Amino acid sequence: MLSTIGLLMGVYVALRLFWPLRLPVWLKVLLSLLLVAIAVQLRIVATFWGTMASPEIPKLAIAVLATGSTAVLLLALVMLVMDVGLLGAWVLRRPRVTAALRAPWLRPGAGLLALLVSAWGVSQGMAVPKTRQIEVAIAGLPAAFEGYRVLQLTDIHASRLLTGDWVRQVVAESNALTPDLVVITGDLIDGTVQARRNDFRPLGELRAPDGVIAITGNHEYYAQYSEWMQAFRALHMQVLENSHVQVRRGDAAMTIAGVTDPVAARYGLPLPDLEAALAGADPAAPVILLDHRPRNAKDAAARGVKLQLSGHTHGGQILGMDQLVKRANGGFVSGRYRVDDMTLYVSNGAGLWAGFPARIGVPSEITLITLRRAP
Repeated sequence: MLSTIGLLMGVYVALRLFWPLRLPVWLKVLLSLLLVAIAVQLRIVATFWGTMASPEIPKLAIAVLATGSTAVLLLALVMLVMDVGLLGAWVLRRPRVTAALRAPWLRPGAGLLALLVSAWGVSQGMAVPKTRQIEVAIAGLPAAFEGYRVLQLTDIHASRLLTGDWVRQVVAESNALTPDLVVITGDLIDGTVQARRNDFRPLGELRAPDGVIAITGNHEYYAQYSEWMQAFRALHMQVLENSHVQVRRGDAAMTIAGVTDPVAARYGLPLPDLEAALAGADPAAPVILLDHRPRNAKDAAARGVKLQLSGHTHGGQILGMDQLVKRANGGFVSGRYRVDDMTLYVSNGAGLWAGFPARIGVPSEITLITLRRAP
């Protein structure tokens, strides 16, 4: 699907960018082939070096190719607007508008601008995330948990692009916030345990009095799911697979529950099961649910969950693209939502998948959530 979309965009941009220019035909063909190859670079790389989920080429090569393919996406959108404008000008008989939209410098200029914006976007995608701090009021929160600090990391996507050095900086920023509990809501890594052996280890340096609790995202399933569960637990993470744990402060308790990801169906592994995750939980203890995808938030609210923490959407990554992303995620894409009597928080994520690592107007984040007692 992604390759088909990339191919169509590449062909469209090549036809509208190069073929109107006064260039030799052989040069137009060469430039067009190069642009189409950049548009489908992820499929080409996956064929020879790694997989679609985890391209195994040098970091600089990933960044350069991602800059090119993102520029093709941006340019395709800009040229589509131009062509719609040309059609409208023709229908309304506006020759001056038509002439302006056919200016010989306009499309090459748009191409250069798209390339510059794309390069900036990829640099933002590779940046160490900043902290976003919020407070969440929870009805029935025991007094002992007033001011309790939960640090959420999600969509870390450790890879050949976001390497161990980057992960170590994220961990250092997280530890500096001195949370009471760290939760990781999926997509910790991309690739095999062997390929990421030096990239995921810094996660073992996360520190909090009540430990580190993690769940799976869709990317954990794409390579060696069972081995990754063992690797995470070897780093002293509690990995919740349709289960829960209890956090205590004296006689007071709070339940942290976690579910698996729907992509498990492809691999014959357990599907997300909220009922199983909450089975045997203290009915008097407020529940915080970790669910990689936000789309089932209404079901969680109906089950009495007080706070759901999710990721997966990356916040949409590019301004405007959130309108598409939220359609696949129950209408949720970034930030805080009120879902009946439950608060849903969808983090933009700390990192990005190396196949499309651009952020334009949608910053990455480390989220520190302070719990308050609701009046």
